[in-house]
Amino acid sequence: MSDSFSSYLKERCKTVDRALNGYLPQARTRPGTIHEAMRYSLFAGGKRLRPILSLAAAEACGGNLEEALAPASAVECIHTYSLIHDDLPCMDDDDLRRGMPTSHVKYGEGIAVLTGDALLTIAFEILAQTPPTKRYDVGAYVTELATASGSRHLIGGQVMDLEGEGSDVLLSPPQLKFIHQSKTAALLTASIRLGAMTANVTPGKLEALTVYGQSLGLAFQVIDDILDVTQTSEKLGKSAGKDEATNKSTYPALFGLEKSRKEAARLTKKAHEALKPFGKKGQRLGEIAEYLLNRDY
Repeated sequence: MSDSFSSYLKERCKTVDRALNGYLPQARTRPGTIHEAMRYSLFAGGKRLRPILSLAAAEACGGNLEEALAPASAVECIHTYSLIHDDLPCMDDDDLRRGMPTSHVKYGEGIAVLTGDALLTIAFEILAQTPPTKRYDVGAYVTELATASGSRHLIGGQVMDLEGEGSDVLLSPPQLKFIHQSKTAALLTASIRLGAMTANVTPGKLEALTVYGQSLGLAFQVIDDILDVTQTSEKLGKSAGKDEATNKSTYPALFGLEKSRKEAARLTKKAHEALKPFGKKGQRLGEIAEYLLNRDY
């Protein structure tokens, strides 16, 4: 990763964190427990991948960075809510997230559930502050994020993921792809589309970014599956080896590590090809794709 791109990621992280800090109630706002818990999980670290992609997509389409901050912040709230709920004892039952105790470990299960609910809700309060463009109004933004977060995508993917755990029979490749498309790629793609929509992107370029996002999202999850097998909990900031321990269907479990790496590379190449209509303006999106392919946590 070049120094220029590393600096870009750090600056965008700071920009997103400042925006999130402004959008969220302060920890002292009554009732303090829920607002403290929301901030605990939201500011526990993380790559800020989804909001950075929102901002990069807006820039690739000639948009204004400031106008993309609301949807960028909203998708990070949705992502964090999903992690809190995923970690609950009734779901993936994890004690570590982003290198810190998970929400239910620190605050108890009841507050953790409500914290996720609160982040899901405030996401749409934040999103509603996005300025409309000639092609896209606030209703279009809300529909985009709600669809990606709902029962046909994010939640639906988690349902199928839960149903597949602990089974003696691995899922078929199409079933696994559907889970990854729903649970990971859909929200990631919506992040990109929302950023582009704030720049009044044309339908043709929006479709190209959709292909980019779907390919990137699948590659991201394939690499995630690989890292769960090859890295330590300390490196990942979450419990490693859980997929194998629960007999979970993953790309390495179905295809092995070598084929999984080749698939991630193939999907990343497809993401790059989708960026051709953007020329040099799509440079950051291309760099993000390479960064995600080669990451080790």
